Amino acid sequence: MATLRGKTAPRWTAVFLLWTALCCLFLPAVTVKHENFKKCDQSGFCKRNRAFADAAAATASWASPYALDPTTITFENGELHAIVIKTLKDGQEKVRLPLTITFLESGVARVTLDEERRQKGDITLRHDSKIRKERYNEAGKWALVGGLKVADGAALSEKAEDGYTSVFYGHGSKHQAVIQHAPFGIDFQRDGETQVRFNERGLLNLEHWRPKVEKPAEEKKKGEEETQEEDKKEEEPVGEDESTWWEESFGGNTDSKPRGPEAIALDVSFPGYEHVFGIPEHATGLSLKTTRGGDGAYSEPYRLYNADVFEYEMDSPMTLYGAIPFMQAHRKGSTVGVFWLNAAETWIDVTKSKSTSNPLSLGTKSHTTTQTHWISESGLLDVFVFLGPTPQDLTRQYGELTGYTAMPQSFAIAYHQCRWNYVTDEDVKDVDRKFDKFKIPYDVIWLDIEYTQEKKYFTWDPLTFVNPDKMHRQLAKSDRKLVAIIDPHIKNTNDYPVIDELKKKDLAVRNKDGNQYEGWCWPGSSMWIDCFNPAAISWWKELFKYDRFKGTAPNTFIWNDMNEPSVFNGPETTMPKDNIHFGGWEHRDVHNINGMTFHNATAQAISERKKGELRRPFVLTRAFYSGSQRSAAMWTGDNLAEWSHLEASIPMVLNQGISGFPFAGADVGGFFGNPSKELLTRWYQTGIYYPFFRGHAHIDTRRREPYVPGAPYTEIITQALRLRYQLLPAWYTAFHEAHTTGAPIIRPNFYVHPEDERGFAVDDQLYIGSTGLLAKPVTKEGATSVDVYLADDQPYYDYFDFTTYEGPGTHTVPAPLEKIPLLMQGGHIIPRRDRPRRSSGLMKFDPFTLVVVLDKTGAAKGDMYVDDGETFDYEAGAYIHRRFSFDAKRSILTSTNAVPFGAKATTKQEAYLKSMSKVRVEKVIIVGAAKSWKGKSEVAVMEEGAKESARRKTAAVEFHAGSGNTANWAVVRDPKVGIGRGWKIDFS
Repeated sequence: MATLRGKTAPRWTAVFLLWTALCCLFLPAVTVKHENFKKCDQSGFCKRNRAFADAAAATASWASPYALDPTTITFENGELHAIVIKTLKDGQEKVRLPLTITFLESGVARVTLDEERRQKGDITLRHDSKIRKERYNEAGKWALVGGLKVADGAALSEKAEDGYTSVFYGHGSKHQAVIQHAPFGIDFQRDGETQVRFNERGLLNLEHWRPKVEKPAEEKKKGEEETQEEDKKEEEPVGEDESTWWEESFGGNTDSKPRGPEAIALDVSFPGYEHVFGIPEHATGLSLKTTRGGDGAYSEPYRLYNADVFEYEMDSPMTLYGAIPFMQAHRKGSTVGVFWLNAAETWIDVTKSKSTSNPLSLGTKSHTTTQTHWISESGLLDVFVFLGPTPQDLTRQYGELTGYTAMPQSFAIAYHQCRWNYVTDEDVKDVDRKFDKFKIPYDVIWLDIEYTQEKKYFTWDPLTFVNPDKMHRQLAKSDRKLVAIIDPHIKNTNDYPVIDELKKKDLAVRNKDGNQYEGWCWPGSSMWIDCFNPAAISWWKELFKYDRFKGTAPNTFIWNDMNEPSVFNGPETTMPKDNIHFGGWEHRDVHNINGMTFHNATAQAISERKKGELRRPFVLTRAFYSGSQRSAAMWTGDNLAEWSHLEASIPMVLNQGISGFPFAGADVGGFFGNPSKELLTRWYQTGIYYPFFRGHAHIDTRRREPYVPGAPYTEIITQALRLRYQLLPAWYTAFHEAHTTGAPIIRPNFYVHPEDERGFAVDDQLYIGSTGLLAKPVTKEGATSVDVYLADDQPYYDYFDFTTYEGPGTHTVPAPLEKIPLLMQGGHIIPRRDRPRRSSGLMKFDPFTLVVVLDKTGAAKGDMYVDDGETFDYEAGAYIHRRFSFDAKRSILTSTNAVPFGAKATTKQEAYLKSMSKVRVEKVIIVGAAKSWKGKSEVAVMEEGAKESARRKTAAVEFHAGSGNTANWAVVRDPKVGIGRGWKIDFS
């Protein structure tokens, strides 16, 4: 949702909104207000560290003032400990920085650098503050859930090197950390080649604690500028600027900074890597641009600082709603990465340089090195290093650390219908009936803030939502759900039990003076629940019980918006950094984690709303951090109904996937503005490829439910929606793979084809899981075809008519408005369900179709996973996971268990298999069928577990000869084999 809205806004806000609306009648839509958000030179610590980098680059004799004291090195049980010394004032003062390098069993290395004086509490806080004195050291408590087992085999090198310490680690000891003592730096090597470098350019900069020297008033007035310049030269290396050490103002708010300057920065280089990906969320391409100016480059660093950005712009490194500080670098044959575990405001510069291994050698191929500069305002230096070598290794290892995406309820991956706002319960029921009238499938309808009574969460407006129970019952008849919005700001008003309890139990965020913080959001005066507090989480969970949140039902789920947190009268539309959270931490330390603590609490709350009734939660969040994937889905926020936003949604969602948060989507149709019918149609044809698929719109937009545009658009949109529903078995299988391996649900070209250099930057097409389905959405107005890039020499077939495209390179695929460009890569078997239904829940016991897409050798394979789509019984084995394989030599299609069950079946497993015993395969389609099959009328079918008379049988087969570029295909109808059993179909 956008920032400025709400019936309870003050009068001046209402006047402003009216004026803005009138202006919009005559002027183009206003985009993001840059003056509300900082640039690097307005963020003191970013400006200081960028200046530090400039000074280092400009000084020929530059040497980093950090050195490791070799006499302090200890190594035991896979961990190296030492002290790094920061030298000040010509060597007269030294700051001790404890270093720990942990080598994990997974092959990942973790580097942490702290500050001894703050660590021991040997500092003085300003303003009599009662906050913690140490650097924030609890980010891992929220972000990390596993993967931290220390490697037993990590070992110091037996060969001592003067000025260096080396540790071998990883599988087969193929990884090596080469630690340079002076100046301090680390090279991370794989098979003897450096892949990642720390402090290569000497930009490590940990701002140590120092007391503020108060000057007499008369001295301040006299020669202030000269004195400041002298202080800078004495206190810090070139580039430091004391003006924002002790306090900082922006937008009328002043940050008190009781701990003084405490930023942490480090340069991380990827030698030989031209492409880097990740660090969402930004409205930019998949392959990250450089940030130091030049043609096509940015001049600002990428910023990670969760913020409520109104009408964000395209192609920008500007911060958005979420932050995942995980970056991957990729080149042919290798993928590596770093995870910067820090929850404070963070800026990242990206630069690139070309070089050759030997400049004097003729014909030597140059390579590009990507250099990055990470800068955070507070906290520890805490960095994980991944050495790959494959993209799959990185997503798996990152997932082991931060958790894999939650296994959603099956309805959650179907279509969601939303707008701000469906205005009454009758309106909701009418929309529901119209979807049925036009035979359009959907699973979920959503309510924005207007359903509440005066913006008080956990209430219903008694004048507009008169009978929410009846509304829920109507939806339940078609197995549909309702999602209601609940935000973290609680209206500060009389006669509202929720705010009364929040205050009485002292569960709100506090201001710098230690009082409960009061700010402004949709309800007007508000307070914010502090979900860093375990007591607050326990209380929050109680609010969702059926007897507390009356009018809700088992088919009610939750949307958490505005949880950056958005504060309308706060600096940069968020909470003051010197606010205080549970445990004595400042908001500056935990800002990017804040939204995750809130949606985690909500997910816990709706998992068990009635004692003993556990259900998988569904929570949508706008703000997120590393680990959010464990409990929520996300969307890309308040986009615009413009072609550029449609186009940008693809790389944004792809980037979420490779960054460990694959349950992602964008508002179909654009939140702001009114899309043309063509744009709306193309957006639905794109949205069917978002893992999270929701149509949404601003309160001031015209209605645009799929049945509104009329012919032919409604019919075309309906066909797109039916395609999503037809392929739900493939989508659910892809979600299961993400849940168990960390793999993205939709995948960019480099992830599927990591050796294909020409395709590394391709980000306008996508693969769906491991299905081989390749989609190229139409994102240009008036387009009637698309150019699809194929990276390999496998045959690709049009999903609908089996037109064949072969050979690496670019192929033009027809795409008139009614056509969805979707190809099938040879070598895959795709499960689907072909019977159109009103919702996915009504498909639960429908039969399956298998589409067998043969590769150039005549083989294919694929998986299908299915469970009850609702409970956690799958954890006890209550699922079906089949592996299908077509053997080219024997022409036999087989179904086997992908994961063999244990020796003894569980009760839940047996019950689920029994419930699915009558679900069968009703059709098998073979694409690329051999010509020799022509004239064949039947195939032999053998099934395990069937009655003796049914184990061996035959089924009819029809052969269809292709013409021109169309492939041959064959179809087996009703082979009468159970989806949960082993079987074979013999085509020989």
